[in-house]
Amino acid sequence: MAKPIPRAGSRRNGRIGSRKNERRIPKGVIHVQASFNNTIVTVTDVRGRVVSWSSAGTSGFKGTRRRTPYAAQAAAANAIHTVVDQGMQRAEVMIKGPGLGRDAALRAIRRSGILLSFVRDVTPMPHNGCRPPKKRRV
Repeated sequence: MAKPIPRAGSRRNGRIGSRKNERRIPKGVIHVQASFNNTIVTVTDVRGRVVSWSSAGTSGFKGTRRRTPYAAQAAAANAIHTVVDQGMQRAEVMIKGPGLGRDAALRAIRRSGILLSFVRDVTPMPHNGCRPPKKRRV
């Protein structure tokens, strides 16, 4: 069995974990998933590790108000606010889904001051995939 590594110092000297604020992220990817009921905004670094996220539900909107463009705008602003503090200047935007919050989230991202290298629509489109259900008989 391996020996445990002795700790150099105690907890009182400083925080052991939580390097969140130390990380500097100059470039990232902003993923916007806009469904008919909610809008989720996730900010990752270029390797795909999640740095920050927010949704219309976590921004304080409940019920049918979550699907509104204003809720999507608030969710995008919440997600981006933390990464701007960590030094993000450039980003790529990937938008997925048919929801109402697509354009509003993109507008909020543009207003945040981050330079966008490109905006891509990554909504999955079926190439005649699943077989439809049988015809309804009444």
